[in-house]
Amino acid sequence: MKKGLVLKSTIVVSAIAAALAFMPVAHAEISLLSSGDNAQVQTLPDFTKLVEENGKGVVNISTIRNARTKVVTNPFPGLDDRTAELFRRFGFPIVPFGPQEQRIPEQRGTGSGFIISSDGLILTNAHVVEGADELRIRLTDNREFSGKVLGLDKKTDIAVVKIEAKNLPVLKIGSSENLKVGEWVAAIGSPFGLANTVTAGIVSAKSRALPSEEYVPFIQTDVAVNPGNSGGPLFNMKGEVVGINSQIFSTSGGFMGLSFSIPIDLAIQIKDQLIENGRVIRGRIGVGIQSVTQDLAEAFGMKTPRGAVITQLEKDQPGEKAGLKVGDIVIAMDGKEIKSANDLPVRVSATKPGTKIDLTVLRDGKEKTVTVTVAETPSDEVTPIDNKQAQGKLGVSVRSLTAEELKELELPNGLLVTDVRGAAAKAGLMPRDIIISANGKSVKTSTDLINVVKKADKVALLVQRQNSRIFVAVDLK
Repeated sequence: MKKGLVLKSTIVVSAIAAALAFMPVAHAEISLLSSGDNAQVQTLPDFTKLVEENGKGVVNISTIRNARTKVVTNPFPGLDDRTAELFRRFGFPIVPFGPQEQRIPEQRGTGSGFIISSDGLILTNAHVVEGADELRIRLTDNREFSGKVLGLDKKTDIAVVKIEAKNLPVLKIGSSENLKVGEWVAAIGSPFGLANTVTAGIVSAKSRALPSEEYVPFIQTDVAVNPGNSGGPLFNMKGEVVGINSQIFSTSGGFMGLSFSIPIDLAIQIKDQLIENGRVIRGRIGVGIQSVTQDLAEAFGMKTPRGAVITQLEKDQPGEKAGLKVGDIVIAMDGKEIKSANDLPVRVSATKPGTKIDLTVLRDGKEKTVTVTVAETPSDEVTPIDNKQAQGKLGVSVRSLTAEELKELELPNGLLVTDVRGAAAKAGLMPRDIIISANGKSVKTSTDLINVVKKADKVALLVQRQNSRIFVAVDLK
């Protein structure tokens, strides 16, 4: 999992405590003297009702990734290919040079999630469930269910899991847009597997950009979150979910008061697309951008740094076609301010392809509106959910053989097995086996194999192993 978020659940103000030590304090009320004649009484937040009403909707997620064997091309673990080659040339016969089989033991993990529909839909982080061969979902009443991943999106770290159950407690979904900096928030999750642990703090910042996280404007809090909290809900004081706990910033591996949650508004958009399409469809306009610094602002004749300056235009893409130019500073999209370069990709990616958007740009010191038709971002993931399920059902990772490899092996077609787990591993399939056919049908691509597997309860694989051919029968039930 990604490192979790961590928040402080209590406030200690030693100076005030010392000054008021002689004063009786009851019912969590603290008298604070104002500059006027009257004292103001403020009450510290009480989270008991929030926990009582919402704790049952938070679940613990246990993951199991089966032991497996994979082929690695670098026989020197931890070394890049160039350094490994130098080792070989200078006589270090520690490991035979060339592709090697690497045995990876069974891996177990834990995380959190929360129920969003009474029939068993659960939201969590993608990094909690990605690659798992088995999911066990445990409720607060100790019931356990087998979970199934309906879809996940690594770019926003959102996953949707389904369990077969009815009449489950459902959490209320709030609005992260209405969340305010300084507002009290609480997290419920399973840090280190300790189910239904409650921590609390305040919202430290909104729309926080993190390195390599292009599509998520994080909510920053100081709520204590640790390994196992990931995927759990962040609540406002109304008991509404406003975020999904995802990451922490730490130089030590422990909590340092900086935790980050995915806004629930974005998470629900991603959830809807995963359920409807099996993937997330993102918009793009084909421009490279950077933030406007103070120096750049002065160079462009701006009073204050703001917006995103265009540094590159992709040929024949929407931005170029619409007439955007390198050096344009995008300051608004559809009338809503673009404060920095972090805002623009988040807004554009959330726009449906084919939609026309109005970008307000500064060009030569003057504002100009450019209308751009948003295109679709090419997907680098397997599209249909069924394909993912079929691959997981068999338990292999494969790649197509190149023309040169087919010629050398004297094969008309075949798929090289690179990773084996689950049903295929139990049946005896091994890395570096070449699958020639499945249930009598030739396989040239992974799609060919998927189409056979998803319709079958058992599959007979014709495999070439070194210089011989064998059949491997795999039970998919």
